[in-house]
Amino acid sequence: MSFDARDSYTLSKFWSAVTGYVENPKYPNAPEDEENFIGPGGEDPGLLFINVPEGKSVKNRLHLDLVPDTTRDDEVERLLTLGATLYEDHRRPDGTGWVTLKDPEGNEFCVERSESERAEA
Repeated sequence: MSFDARDSYTLSKFWSAVTGYVENPKYPNAPEDEENFIGPGGEDPGLLFINVPEGKSVKNRLHLDLVPDTTRDDEVERLLTLGATLYEDHRRPDGTGWVTLKDPEGNEFCVERSESERAEA
């Protein structure tokens, strides 16, 4: 999956912290690179961030839905400390729902309930 970015290096660092994906050790990422890649074990498939001159102007047509190993709420708090921002909160009193966040360049993504939270319901 590819992301247009104003700063592909910084965005790759953010998403690396979010996903645990790493750069390919044969082709390390650098701030001056036009493209920066991260993937599981540094391999494909992964996420490619490509510098483009224009900024984001509309809602994403595609976004990632994350299912954490911890609780949804703990993961939301972790992501906020990494630099994400809260966009829409769809959590319901019964524990269902999701949270939509934005990465540092405004790309939307969602945090769902964990598998254990779903199993408890």
